[in-house]
Amino acid sequence: MKILVLADIHANWPALSAIRESFDACFFLGDLVDYASNPVPCIEWVQAHATAAVRGNHDHAVAQRIVARGGSGFRQLAAATRPLQWQALTPRHLKYLARLPVTRHIRVGETRFVLMHATPRDPMDEYLADDPAGWQSRLAGIDADIVCVGHSHIQFRLEFDGLQVINPGSVGQPRDGDPRCAYAIIEDGRVELRRVAYDIDATLAHMKAAGIDPDTLAMAEAALRTGGRLPAKLMNNGESARADQRA
Repeated sequence: MKILVLADIHANWPALSAIRESFDACFFLGDLVDYASNPVPCIEWVQAHATAAVRGNHDHAVAQRIVARGGSGFRQLAAATRPLQWQALTPRHLKYLARLPVTRHIRVGETRFVLMHATPRDPMDEYLADDPAGWQSRLAGIDADIVCVGHSHIQFRLEFDGLQVINPGSVGQPRDGDPRCAYAIIEDGRVELRRVAYDIDATLAHMKAAGIDPDTLAMAEAALRTGGRLPAKLMNNGESARADQRA
């Protein structure tokens, strides 16, 4: 059994379409929308191919028509692209986002999985990257073999006495210094974190055609080409860089 694990596509269709893996099952860990400008094919791909999917904080915000709070850095990008999501998505797409569960428990063969966007303590919003002590404190009571999470846009795998935590990284907006789209493969119990290059120019061209203003487009280009390593001048001056990354 070969499982494709994806997270944080963020309306970046060129990135998603660059993944050409065969798979028997697909888990999606949230955030189909915002940050880029082409959510429809991303949502429809997940609808067609995901065996199980959960809701991310951006999916929730778009479905509930929550206006993004502006600023700079990633908050600026969310504020600029969220209206484009509402222009592109039909009521059927919004209903799909709204009805995604916050967590899923699923068994594949003998392996028990828990899927969520963020952490067991706060499944949609808590930001926790590859922090072993932090994760160990949040895994009490989790009855699973593998916990699959997204949200941080940072690819990692941790193991605690047979319980694994896997973050496949972000398909559409990596933030670990590698601009290639990130995903994971789980096959017969073995986890492999993978990357593939995609056409960043195509993503930026679509955003420009959609009407993203030049300053925000420059910020998006910096994020995509550097794997999320934005210079300080592009981050939110009123908050910490970590808070800005959680946007």
